[in-house]
Amino acid sequence: MKILVATGNRHKFAEISAIFAVPHVQLCGLHEFENAPVVEENGLTFESNAILKASVLARFTGGWALADDSGLEVEHLGGEPGVWSARYAGLPCNDSANNVKLLSRMNGVEDRKAQFRCVIALSDPAGASRTVSGACPGRLLTAPRGAHGFGYDPLFVPDGHDQTFAELDIGVKNRISHRAMALQAALSAWGQVLADDPATWADSGRDHF
Repeated sequence: MKILVATGNRHKFAEISAIFAVPHVQLCGLHEFENAPVVEENGLTFESNAILKASVLARFTGGWALADDSGLEVEHLGGEPGVWSARYAGLPCNDSANNVKLLSRMNGVEDRKAQFRCVIALSDPAGASRTVSGACPGRLLTAPRGAHGFGYDPLFVPDGHDQTFAELDIGVKNRISHRAMALQAALSAWGQVLADDPATWADSGRDHF
């Protein structure tokens, strides 16, 4: 069976493909569909955005679709920036401006606990979706460090490490990241179901999790 992965980012697609490897399942990316609809991520939660993308694209292709939504949640800020992570400082999206705003909001704050969280949704051709999630806890620095990664990576140090996501080796980051945790959960929850090539969740015999 084929599953459309709702991303046009080839690096992200490669990362997902490397972890979410299921026998008899072929993953394909949005770059293979020039006329794929652009889904506006206007949900108030990671779950709602992931489900929205997965269900719309599943109906579009008439097949299965997988989508994720993720962002940074800062404890002191009540979970901000959350679903607004990419556009925290407003549009157009700008990583540097987002980091500057976050540092300003956290100026003088001692409690710098934060986590990256990712929700993955898998939709059958009818648009019925299931979700799993993963998180990577850590802390925020008071100034950016590192030249790799994107988004808030230069400010975030994951628990058990001294380097930011922007300093860590990419192999290490991809083992401990929120997306890696969510993909492992997805593989555990749905791997065998998908290997059996169901037409819909109901046909899998496991329509509830």
